[in-house]
Amino acid sequence: MTTIIDSIQLDYSDVLIQPKRTTLNSRKEADILRTYKFKYYNKQIQSTGITVANMATTGTFNMAKTISKLNGITCLQKHYTYEEIVNFLKNNENNDLIFISTGIKEEEYEKTCKILDTGLIDKVCVDIANGYIPNLAKFVKKLRDKYKENILIMAGNVVTGDMTQELILNGADLVKVGIGPGSACITRKITGIGRPQLSAVIECADSAHGMNGMICADGGCTCPGDIVKSYAGGADFVMLGGMLAGSLEAEGEVIKKDDKEYKLFYGMSSCYAQEKHWGKMNKYRASEGRVVEILYTGPVENTIEEIYGGIRSAMTYISARRLKDIPKCATFYKVNHQLNEIFAK
Repeated sequence: MTTIIDSIQLDYSDVLIQPKRTTLNSRKEADILRTYKFKYYNKQIQSTGITVANMATTGTFNMAKTISKLNGITCLQKHYTYEEIVNFLKNNENNDLIFISTGIKEEEYEKTCKILDTGLIDKVCVDIANGYIPNLAKFVKKLRDKYKENILIMAGNVVTGDMTQELILNGADLVKVGIGPGSACITRKITGIGRPQLSAVIECADSAHGMNGMICADGGCTCPGDIVKSYAGGADFVMLGGMLAGSLEAEGEVIKKDDKEYKLFYGMSSCYAQEKHWGKMNKYRASEGRVVEILYTGPVENTIEEIYGGIRSAMTYISARRLKDIPKCATFYKVNHQLNEIFAK
């Protein structure tokens, strides 16, 4: 018998955060640098939690260099060769806020272990579109059993509490949450599968935190306010793709068109990505990503500083002195309309 979950599922655009009496007098008083302690990994990191998606256009070496200096995290795209990654890590000043990325094939496991064994990096993002297949949890457990508490593992993607806990039980410190919310993703259109991102974040964060795990909300953010809502929903890290894809540090040349400048941005499950990085689109697959020309936005530092400014401002509205305090200080209004864009058209 078909089951219908009839509770309303919410996206970032469906809510606003209620302002409250505050003890903060200035944005300067809001501390957006958080010290993270993990369930398995035996080290701590300090970061703002802003995480660059491991997409081919955004998870670049140039992005990692800049974002690290801004206390953000970068998940490198998985299509760099072993030699390219090791050469970058050897010559980079700070690898503490960088993840390498991998799929779950045997050759990818071997490549990942080979990189980890250099001692140059100790953070891995195990990334597949469908985090519900059993081989993902098995892959995570295999890595955890081999490296014990010496590596930090992020794994996904999922949108429900049960699979969040499954991945944590098998060794993930961080679970990546999101199916279909990204601007370059059409999984929901092609498969009918997915869940509005805010509801996914709230449930998965609750499930993870009860087990001393954490989540990284992946996709769906269109502006700094969405990032704040993600943190308010319980996300520990927020992963961005499209919001950073037009930056100088993103992959690709600037395209000039109609007196405007653009960069090419594409989903990793798109036909374009399959042919570019794997040489073909297998017949059993359907394209679940789109290719778009996104406005060029210049150095990524400009975008990141705007995001940080938005987070600090939001914290002054709800009396959250620390980044980790945002969820306990936030109350959502469910809304039918949130922006007046009459002059923006």
